[in-house]
Amino acid sequence: MTQSAASLVGKGRWEHFPHDADVGVRGFGATAAEAFEQAALALTAVVTQTRVEPKVRVEVTCEAPDLELLFVEWLNAVIYEMAVRGMLFGRFAVRIEGTRLAGILWGELVDAERHAPACEPKGATYTALKVAVDEKGLWSAACIVDV
Repeated sequence: MTQSAASLVGKGRWEHFPHDADVGVRGFGATAAEAFEQAALALTAVVTQTRVEPKVRVEVTCEAPDLELLFVEWLNAVIYEMAVRGMLFGRFAVRIEGTRLAGILWGELVDAERHAPACEPKGATYTALKVAVDEKGLWSAACIVDV
């Protein structure tokens, strides 16, 4: 069963797709950066269905040889920040220049009672990895996340 949520602006939306014991995350957007942002929202939705307040700002940077590998690096940077800071993030801003990404994450400390975390993502994988733009100009970014 596919879950999806539409963004309030642009063409951005996200969805989960099934994969054995893990979960697929896919973001869609008018740009690759927006698709990356939406996929990060899908990642957060794997953990909690509760709204995450944008109380703390965290900056991350990533670099990879191509856009698909950059996507995995991006999601793994988000997962790393979740783990080391004990936070969840509910808002993202991504800027991609060539093979470099600068991202801003906004979130809050995990509140086990309020967020009721379902699982902890361990890492984004290369399984089902695809970053592409369709004939209508809609970008998508997807991969399997180990949970």
